[in-house]
Amino acid sequence: MGTPRCGAEIVRSRAISRIGKTDMDETDRKILKNLQLDGRLTVADLSERIALSATPCARRLKRLEDTGVITGYRAMIDRELVQLGITVFVGVSLDQHNAGVVEHFEAEINAMPEIISCYVVSGEYDYLLEVVSPDILSHEHFLRELLVRAKVKSLHSCFAMRTVKTGATLPIE
Repeated sequence: MGTPRCGAEIVRSRAISRIGKTDMDETDRKILKNLQLDGRLTVADLSERIALSATPCARRLKRLEDTGVITGYRAMIDRELVQLGITVFVGVSLDQHNAGVVEHFEAEINAMPEIISCYVVSGEYDYLLEVVSPDILSHEHFLRELLVRAKVKSLHSCFAMRTVKTGATLPIE
């Protein structure tokens, strides 16, 4: 399959070019570890946790945001409580892999709010999607729409039976 790139991959490559692994020191890593555990920390609380005064802590935080290392802040939401209890992993194969087809597919994927993550993968499929739905009928409707809008060759769905681990922090060392 050519070399299609999802938006997240492009953002990541830009961030790496702006701030390399060697540009981050232990203090930056402490900031990232603490924010992963609690994204609502104030600069004052964060600076206290990492033993750095507030002004340099704020500067470092801003640099991590500006360089794209920190890409945003979100609340973690219980899917069941917002009626999105069905999680399905969908393997997608494209019929063609030229730039136009890939761009069209990725634009359609980004326009579908049910798709909460999209990965370009190796192996049997070209993409792996994580899709949330309120119920099986809604998922069936989603699949029909995906087939029509995104012009895919084949789809393969795996329904998650239960969640063992989700929303884990990155192992920043």
